[in-house]
Amino acid sequence: MKKSEMPILYSFRRCPYAIRARLALLVAQQTVVLREIVLRDKPKEFLNTSPSETVPCLVLKDEVIDESLDIMIWALKMKDPKNWLKMPDNGYEIIKMIDNEFKDLLDKTKYSTRYANEDVTENRKFAVNILIKLEESMRGKYLFGDEPSLCDIAIFPFVRQFAFIDKAFFDNLGWRKLSAWLDSFIESKLFIECQHKFKQWHPADLEVHFPLK
Repeated sequence: MKKSEMPILYSFRRCPYAIRARLALLVAQQTVVLREIVLRDKPKEFLNTSPSETVPCLVLKDEVIDESLDIMIWALKMKDPKNWLKMPDNGYEIIKMIDNEFKDLLDKTKYSTRYANEDVTENRKFAVNILIKLEESMRGKYLFGDEPSLCDIAIFPFVRQFAFIDKAFFDNLGWRKLSAWLDSFIESKLFIECQHKFKQWHPADLEVHFPLK
């Protein structure tokens, strides 16, 4: 693929939505031009491209994909060597639950000072209850067996973010499976490669490719 035709990914290293998009691009072996965005200093080129003005945003030759899950599915439909797309239908229901209900509780726990009228202890408890249900439904090392699926990959960055609000608290909850599930991703070569640090993008910069060659 010529450079001028290569997809462009606007990303932010720590964003859980961007993390899951990069994980899918990595496993699908889809090379993109990566533009690292600093959320407090969004360039006009990005704001003029992304309908939602949020990362990740994938710019194709004739399309802009502005939702992280859609980017994952696009990449995996190109190439899916790990069979991540092969999962039960309720996998999408779990993703929706984590993206909505759990993410809301996560934000109200992690950024509690922004929610003056919310009870941080209660919100954390409700988030933990969702994770307990996930653990109880796990059919193996992962949600649907002994190999990860799209669902595992899509929700992992949010569970990770919640766990690291207070890792000692999380670890002391006595998980039978979820801690090992989380560690399997955090310690994976795929995640380490996904989290390579890129400097903030500026329009005059030379192209940077992801994954790195």
